[in-house]
Amino acid sequence: MIIAALLALAAAAQEPAAAAPTALSPNSDYHFRYLNGLDPARGWHRTASGLRYRKVSGTANGPHPAATDTVTIHYVGRLIDGTEFDSSVARNEPATFPLARLIRGWQEGVPLMSVGDRYEFAIPYNLAYGYAGRGPIPGGATLLFTIDLIAIAPQ
Repeated sequence: MIIAALLALAAAAQEPAAAAPTALSPNSDYHFRYLNGLDPARGWHRTASGLRYRKVSGTANGPHPAATDTVTIHYVGRLIDGTEFDSSVARNEPATFPLARLIRGWQEGVPLMSVGDRYEFAIPYNLAYGYAGRGPIPGGATLLFTIDLIAIAPQ
């Protein structure tokens, strides 16, 4: 279900939300404190869009995926309260996606990686599922992902 939601995000992210968010407001102090508490001294970086990321392991040698590539990854997705909402690791089955069809946070973050790298990402709501949410992900949610890049297939 989440895989389908990840693939469907590109179109949905550009549509206005039809209802009020069901989670804490993404502008709440809770979200800001969490994202701003990701310490650069612990390897966290911030992009201009607000994506937070850090490399956990890997060599960063080799090619990086382009926006038009298909990637094979293992991932675990959690909310900032620790609730796991999806995991290819738990299914013991890597996922393969066209990068251009995924949430904006992945479109921006995964190209930072090389095959064999593991990164952690903190993705604000505006780079994920917006105010509307999707499936088990509430509206306005900041998402945490641990992603292992396994393979890149050019378009």
